Amino acid sequence: MSLRQMEYFVAVVEEASFTRAAELLHVTQPALSHQIKALEKSVGGALLERMPRGVRLTAMGRAFLPHAELAVHSAGQARRAARAAAGAEGGEIHIATVHSVAVGILPDVFARWRRAHPGVALVLHEYATTEALEEQLERGVADLAVGPAPARSWQGPVVPVGEEEIVLVVAFDDPLAGRGSVHLAELADRTWVRCAMEAVIDGQRFLDWACAREGFVPRTAVRTEHTSTAVRMAAAGVGVATAPSHVVRGAVGEDCVVLPVDPPWRRALTVFSRVELTGAASAFADLLCEAWPPWSAFQRQPPSLDSARRWPQRS
Repeated sequence: MSLRQMEYFVAVVEEASFTRAAELLHVTQPALSHQIKALEKSVGGALLERMPRGVRLTAMGRAFLPHAELAVHSAGQARRAARAAAGAEGGEIHIATVHSVAVGILPDVFARWRRAHPGVALVLHEYATTEALEEQLERGVADLAVGPAPARSWQGPVVPVGEEEIVLVVAFDDPLAGRGSVHLAELADRTWVRCAMEAVIDGQRFLDWACAREGFVPRTAVRTEHTSTAVRMAAAGVGVATAPSHVVRGAVGEDCVVLPVDPPWRRALTVFSRVELTGAASAFADLLCEAWPPWSAFQRQPPSLDSARRWPQRS
């Protein structure tokens, strides 16, 4: 069994076609088929079922795939890390994150990186949820992840960056627009714009969990796929939305009213990885920590840490 055979296998699965995989890999289809058959002989059974239109994983193939992906991605990561550590042209860092961080935080950080390290490219992988982010990082898709603190069971290094504040977003003509903050219980009769990327706490969507603690169930007006879309909907007066404060700045600028919750909702922002951060990956983590604002983008005086409502850590 060779790394090349696993690369070929992963390519066939991703493309769902021997023909497309061969084109992607710049090899002939007979040569690709030969390597896949050699791999199947090595593992002791069929990994792929040839279908009239494409291919399908066998039970053995489904069990083998995550390990093959990890081997292929880890080899790529090793090559990238070596080149990036040397500052070589063509060196890359693959960074995984959730959509809200990609929109609200990373553009400025990436710009700083490009000025300081023009020879090391950045490749961004975006995911909808923290669960998907952790799963893909474990499979070796990226060199490091930027996002909320991972589960307590995470085995690799976790570097604290700071805290992001989750705020409420309403339209300019909303009755709450003049307030400095709002208690969640005051919103029991309001409708909400909900996002599929909302965090999950104890098996519940965060807003459901938070409202339940205040004795009510939130009424949903609209469900969206992306946080930035939810912010836009709230700015237009569709309903109240929740979002990290940095996303509001990045998504709609001054087109809406931002209301802190009293007590504030805060959650840790971290950099985490499967292995120790070295070279360019470590330099990127350092740059992110330097760039992270101490409080929200709106320059309010922070409350004492004891009064802030900490985001529950997942088990």
